[in-house]
Amino acid sequence: MEQGTGPAAGRGTKPGATSAPERPEVPSSFSSCPYCQSRDVVKRGRRKTKYEVRQLFLCTHCGKTFTPQKVKGHSFPLKVILDGLSFYNTGLTLEESCALLKERFGLVVAPSTLADWVKEFAPLCRYARMREFGLKLFSPSQAIQSVRLYHRQVFDFRYHRAKLALILQDFRHKDFEPLREFLDAVAVECPHQWFTEGPRASEAKPTFDLAQVLIREKSNFANRLADLVLQAVPDNKLRHETLQRFMLANDSVTVACEVPVYLDAMDLEHMREELGFQIPLELTTPAGIGARRPGSTSAPPLTGHVDLVQLRNGAVHLLDYKPRADKERPVAQLTLYALALSRLTGLRLFHMKCAWFDEQRYFEFFPLHVVLKKGRRRVTDDPAQLKWFGPAADVAPPLRAGAGAEIADHMGSGQQ
Repeated sequence: MEQGTGPAAGRGTKPGATSAPERPEVPSSFSSCPYCQSRDVVKRGRRKTKYEVRQLFLCTHCGKTFTPQKVKGHSFPLKVILDGLSFYNTGLTLEESCALLKERFGLVVAPSTLADWVKEFAPLCRYARMREFGLKLFSPSQAIQSVRLYHRQVFDFRYHRAKLALILQDFRHKDFEPLREFLDAVAVECPHQWFTEGPRASEAKPTFDLAQVLIREKSNFANRLADLVLQAVPDNKLRHETLQRFMLANDSVTVACEVPVYLDAMDLEHMREELGFQIPLELTTPAGIGARRPGSTSAPPLTGHVDLVQLRNGAVHLLDYKPRADKERPVAQLTLYALALSRLTGLRLFHMKCAWFDEQRYFEFFPLHVVLKKGRRRVTDDPAQLKWFGPAADVAPPLRAGAGAEIADHMGSGQQ
């Protein structure tokens, strides 16, 4: 596990190594013709600009030539602009941000130019209004905590400490302090062995009863950010990471990304028997995989990583980016994420919402409606059932309600 902080903590760079400036690439993919929305398009040469070469496309339906990028009127590549905004909103000065852009891309950007970008994109980068207050709590290198997790695949867990601290000052979010304590604990207490061999929530196929579940399609700020950011992504494999980085650094509600969560058999038993939840899922040990906990005969827990965690309007929102949101229906996956986060933090499922989205569509639902139906007995989760990341054991040590002083002792001296 590698740990780093600050905006310059990059992926796959060895300590002390130097690399050539990164030249921005222009995405060659797009959804449709911007003029007639037709998908009948072909490539038609390239256009060389001052700093990049852009792919041109011809729509055979309307006969117009276009580039897939929607942001116009800038000589600098869009990726340079977005990274400059992220550097600045993380807390760096204009001069420091421009120096990082020159180091990364080999392009000289004047501080006045970056200031113009900040002003132009202020309606989308809403953290700018919180930036001054965040700097009073954390320095730019401390504002975003980044930890690389090797869980089958490589996941970059990131957590905006300054943003969450400011959001928790709102009276609507005063009861969500356990979320901060949980995110602080991820870096030092995450049971990595459970994430390398256990089953994944994205692969589980529980057949939840969705009869009384209302899935709302709406327009959300996340759609606008995705529509802006993904224009600068040439590789589809980098869509999630690029969008996560930008939203974490620039919007006013995203507090963490790639958050590891897990759910074991005892959690499922507790939620069924004590809370009356309907969870049609049984955990079993995969054949040929020694993924059991040390000294235990129980099945390994169900694991997963939440794309984006937001805190807004008195609720915790779990978001998942899906390139074709209208063709997806990850209700079961997101519900399992919500159940796991509820157990790990002690927060009620009542205070959580789940959603998946792309550049145009945003689908939202309440996970509580998936597992608890009208007319059934509703029981509030007991704070004594609060469970944290801790040493490998069959049952994580419970904490008594109000035992705030004992939380730090349980999490160890490594708590941030």
